[in-house]
Amino acid sequence: MEALRPARLEFADDGTPWSSAYGDVYHSAHGGPAQARHVFLGGNELPQRWQGRDRCVILETGFGLGLNFLATWQAWRADPQRCRRLHFVSFEKHPFSAADLAVAQRAWPEFAELAAQLQARWPLLTPGVHRLFLDDRQVILTLFFGDATTQLRQLDASVDAFFLDGFSPAKNPELWTPELCRALSRLAAPGATLATWSVAGHVRAALEAAEFDLEKRPGFAGKRQMLHGRFRSRRPDRHRPPAERRAIVIGAGIAGCATASALAGAGWQVEVIESAATPATGASNNIAGVLRPLPSADENRLSRLTRAGYLATRALLQTLPDARWSPCGVLHLGRDAAHEATQRRVVERLQLPPELLQFAAADAVAERLGRSVETGGWWFPQGGWVNPASVCRAALAAFPQRIATRYGVAVDRLERTDDGWRLLAADGSEIARAPVVILAAGAGATHFAQFAGQPQKGARGQVSHLPAASITPLPHVVCRHGYLMPAIDGICLTGATLQPSEADLTLRPADHAENLARLQRSLPGFATAIDPATLDGRCGVRPMSPDRLPIVGPLPDLAALKGQPRLPALPRHPGLWCVQGFGARGIVWSALMADLLLSRLEGEPLPLENDLVDAVDPGRFLLKPAGRMQEDDGFDDRT
Repeated sequence: MEALRPARLEFADDGTPWSSAYGDVYHSAHGGPAQARHVFLGGNELPQRWQGRDRCVILETGFGLGLNFLATWQAWRADPQRCRRLHFVSFEKHPFSAADLAVAQRAWPEFAELAAQLQARWPLLTPGVHRLFLDDRQVILTLFFGDATTQLRQLDASVDAFFLDGFSPAKNPELWTPELCRALSRLAAPGATLATWSVAGHVRAALEAAEFDLEKRPGFAGKRQMLHGRFRSRRPDRHRPPAERRAIVIGAGIAGCATASALAGAGWQVEVIESAATPATGASNNIAGVLRPLPSADENRLSRLTRAGYLATRALLQTLPDARWSPCGVLHLGRDAAHEATQRRVVERLQLPPELLQFAAADAVAERLGRSVETGGWWFPQGGWVNPASVCRAALAAFPQRIATRYGVAVDRLERTDDGWRLLAADGSEIARAPVVILAAGAGATHFAQFAGQPQKGARGQVSHLPAASITPLPHVVCRHGYLMPAIDGICLTGATLQPSEADLTLRPADHAENLARLQRSLPGFATAIDPATLDGRCGVRPMSPDRLPIVGPLPDLAALKGQPRLPALPRHPGLWCVQGFGARGIVWSALMADLLLSRLEGEPLPLENDLVDAVDPGRFLLKPAGRMQEDDGFDDRT
């Protein structure tokens, strides 16, 4: 993936925002907000077309300074008949920084309140998809930072209105090609409309060939005409919203709690059923886990997913005041000189924002830690540690009117009904029923027959608790051959062991010794006086997938499988979904995977590129090439 090149804020002589790279203005010099309302809202017959609807999805080909989005958001807010949820999807090859947006958006005082919210949530300028939740999660802005000519193919959505607002066809021809217009056609919902200020002949020809009926309408200010279009195809909509928003989530670990909270935030009634007496008693019950991405020079799927997950988790944590976490920073040191050199090259190649990733030489690391180290490595300034149990509790408490919890209830099996699923106890009695059931049971999911085709395995991991009084705690999380946390409630966590296919949760002195040995290799001379036999700790079983990626989506129906269909054509169990296979990365995956599952249930625009959606789909293991594929990031899952 090409490194992202941010835009530079410039102004023409008359004060209009200008791009020297494209030699064009970002909006009309004569009243930008009025242009947005006349051309894009009026040209798509909004707000009338969203009134009384469950949702409306708008796609824009160039976000620029956010003018069209702000005008649309304002119009939605002001409309008492507005749709329940507004999705705005926008592409931007060269995004502005939040600081530049703040400067430019001062020109529109009518949007001051909305602009401030947008700026406060503006993401780091990294390639990929970024999702911003606004207005109590009823306005969702999905930003694709990258080239729309390629990224449009990575979007799964059903679009009701298109805002075609790139730079002029003469200055930015790639945004007006027949290929791009065909990509728009693929995304168009029945009756979709489009609007643009451009009436260039080749643009009209490309849109007509892509099944849009076109009409010239009066333009804005100095432009005599603009273009309105309507999609003429009558193909069925594959993205219909659910008939009933009611679901059961089996499991109250971080996967299940994040999923339940995401559904409740979208208006679902959710029942969470957990066999233990409280939430977060399994793999989510460690005192803390590490929050940071895993970069790679080739931007492989694991790298892109962990970055997207890391950013989504940070955004979620900032909305959960009762979640315990610390952005204390994470140092991931090179295992040896060769690995350290690789880490340096990764930083140089990716050119990610310094708030996300930096390379720190050994002397800089030593200064941060107050002790000498053998190698430098990656520095994640905004990474840190998270207490997963507190996230589980905060996520469940976020929507108390829409989330019901039942603890100490063991589900033995699932039974399909005419209108959904029944959850049965071991004695055959019915526990609950719902049209949608989501397995988020961690290592326990393999107990269910419908999950049997998934190659998830359990892996035992033991963490050691070092009394902070017996060592000199470090200010940052440090990863190398294992990890070491700063002091949390008088304890520094280090670990963790990894023993596949083991489920014994008895603490083992030998595993404490292994953790201390790994710590000694990571930070020579640290904690050498600690006797492993004196340590406390915690042991859990992680649900691991063979390719180290999550298992999220609708579960395949093996009994109905014939031949070797492609992923979209795999038969699925209606209404049966899973959020599984998080391994040691539950904190990183939970928010993003919950959003992905909700978006698929709702038929809404997805928060990930299509190739990453496919990479976590439970059906991937039934496709022979994907089933054999194992992506190794070169890092131990324990770190």
